[in-house]
Amino acid sequence: MSTTSDTEEPTLTVDELAARAGVTVRTIRFYSTKGLLPPPVIGPRRVGHYGQEHLSRLGLIEELQHQGMTLAAIERYLEQLPPDLSAHDLAIHRAVVASWAPDSAEDTDLPELERRAGRSLTDGDLDRLAAMGVVATTETLGAYRVDPGLLRLGVELLDVPIAHETILAARTVLMEHTRAAAHEMSRLFRDEVWGPYRERESDPEHVAAMRSLSAHMQPMVVQALVTAFQRSLKEELREWLKES
Repeated sequence: MSTTSDTEEPTLTVDELAARAGVTVRTIRFYSTKGLLPPPVIGPRRVGHYGQEHLSRLGLIEELQHQGMTLAAIERYLEQLPPDLSAHDLAIHRAVVASWAPDSAEDTDLPELERRAGRSLTDGDLDRLAAMGVVATTETLGAYRVDPGLLRLGVELLDVPIAHETILAARTVLMEHTRAAAHEMSRLFRDEVWGPYRERESDPEHVAAMRSLSAHMQPMVVQALVTAFQRSLKEELREWLKES
């Protein structure tokens, strides 16, 4: 199986890319003509080669389509992204987009899970994915519940040299702090926004505005949370490197 990383030369043929992404070659060609995918690297004998960035971008496009966006809207969305985003950054972006939708966990068997992951999965890999909250076992033998929005990112993290115990500890920290942040944001929304709404629920325009705000609140908060966390993490790493 052909592989690549952000720092390696693209090695996937269009057929391999289609198989890894779960789409047809025709779909890839169509996306390319629309400018949704960057062109491949042309190798010997004029054969185009694709990399992890193409695979992650296809995953993001798929997630945006699941959100009900048209191709024109997706094109505008992708145009707003920085041109130098890595495959890892795109995977994180897809995970954020997936969080906008209701829970979409799916039940699947191991062969289908490995097809989506684009690689064979050992028992150790499955344990690490479970620790990250990407997959979970079910009551049916050999069946797993998978979060499609987190799968690609989780698979990429399998090759990061982090101990299983560290992943569990990191997930615990993230869950505790994000739950606390969600609680405070919900309290703020309830007290400062929803309270006044209850007093003016006879005003049709105000009711419509509140419904619109409620519909848009989650993606705005998630995007703000991810941005704030990324900046804070960079600052912490910068300080840590200074002290090292």
